[in-house]
Amino acid sequence: MRKNSVKSSIFTRYMSAFLMIIFVSFTILTVIISSMTIQAANEQKKDDAQQNMALLKTYIDDMWRNTFPHNSFEQFVKQNNTEIATMINILSRKSDEMNVFITTPDGKILVSTDGTYSGKRISDGDVLSALTSANPSIYSQLYSDMGGLLEKKHGMFVTAFNYGNSSYDGALIVCYGTGELDMLSKSTIKTIILASLWVMIASFIAVYFISEKIVSPIRQMSIATKRFASGEFDIKIPVEGSDEIAELATAFNSMADSLANIEYMRSSFLANVAHDLRTPMTSISGFIDGILSGAIPPEQQSYYLGVIGQEIRRLSRLVSNILDISRMEAGNRKFEKTPFDICETARIILLTFEAKIDAKKLNVEFDAPDDRLYVYSDKDAVYQVLYNLCENAVKFSKDGGLYRITIKDNGGKVSVSVFDEGIGISKDDLPHVFDRFYKSDKSRGLDKSGVGLGLYIVKTIMDNLGEQITVDSVLGEYCNFTLNLTKYTGKLPSAQEQHIDKKE
Repeated sequence: MRKNSVKSSIFTRYMSAFLMIIFVSFTILTVIISSMTIQAANEQKKDDAQQNMALLKTYIDDMWRNTFPHNSFEQFVKQNNTEIATMINILSRKSDEMNVFITTPDGKILVSTDGTYSGKRISDGDVLSALTSANPSIYSQLYSDMGGLLEKKHGMFVTAFNYGNSSYDGALIVCYGTGELDMLSKSTIKTIILASLWVMIASFIAVYFISEKIVSPIRQMSIATKRFASGEFDIKIPVEGSDEIAELATAFNSMADSLANIEYMRSSFLANVAHDLRTPMTSISGFIDGILSGAIPPEQQSYYLGVIGQEIRRLSRLVSNILDISRMEAGNRKFEKTPFDICETARIILLTFEAKIDAKKLNVEFDAPDDRLYVYSDKDAVYQVLYNLCENAVKFSKDGGLYRITIKDNGGKVSVSVFDEGIGISKDDLPHVFDRFYKSDKSRGLDKSGVGLGLYIVKTIMDNLGEQITVDSVLGEYCNFTLNLTKYTGKLPSAQEQHIDKKE
């Protein structure tokens, strides 16, 4: 039911839009074409009527001059009726609706196209007025049915015959009908309507297939969304073409991969956190029960209390890391950038791990261009990042391996690299080392105290600082993390401030 409603909704909207566009377009087109066609045809009829009037008037004028003397114009027309009627019929063959009338000044018809109106009088006031004021050199244009003589109104031109009298002798009226124009208009409209119907049918078919092409991936996305809601992220939407729908399908598939990855990390995180909480709590509970029951002798209780303290601190670090991530993701942790000596910070962190370094007999190298090199960043945040990297380097170094901190001045940037010879990171794990809850040591054989949050915190801090961190590693050989920090180029702190900073 939902499938049909989605399709019908999109199809209806597309179809309505197409039909509306087609209707408006063809309506405007019909009005414009009909108007232009009728206007052009009407102008052509006017031109034909004026040409016929000019030819007929010239013919009658020449006949008048060649047949002198005449008593009156009416007598002249009667004497030459046959020739004049023949000429009128010849000119009238161009159009079935053209009528020619030769009249006296008072409206009496002497000759007409088919002879039907001969002897009748014109009673239309506008036509009589035009006859009264007719001029041989002017064609007066009217629109009339000549007082009911014609079945419907015609366009007409009126001119006068004047052969030297004080008033004109007669008048010539040439009428052109509009019936052909009406037929032309109807034919044009009919043609356009038929064309629009074919276009609408074609549009209906096109819209159906277009909407189907659009609805199909949307329908698949709807199905996929429901499966996502139930925890299934393996479904993929087929990507066809390179249009916006294909881009949406690609983005949807990427989202599915991201959700699957997040779900995997969430499950892994829950398993790791559960393990890391259960292990120390089991140890703490066991040791406390042993002390309370007397199973642990008094002389050994101090040792086991120390172990309990270590486990409690481990739990505290876990909770602290989770809270730190929550604060940064919520934007509650504020970073304050100040200039500080990165070389001094690195030395202090290196000395912090002196005991662990000696225990693993690591070969330590500290390479810096100067005793002091200032960067502009949040000192506490950089300390936390560098401490985490150094701790991991010591933890995963092989006994007797190389452990090196390198600081370089690269102009506007200062790079700090932490290198260790140890287990390294595989190529498959490298893209994920900064992911939340990710641990490359799946067996948990080396890092029993971590839950895969340290490097995620490192990356999150660097992103918040607007700085960059990179990693290079070969499995079983080495691992090298590099921080790129902004170099401080302002005025260096005074000697007294440097001394205070060093003490801190």
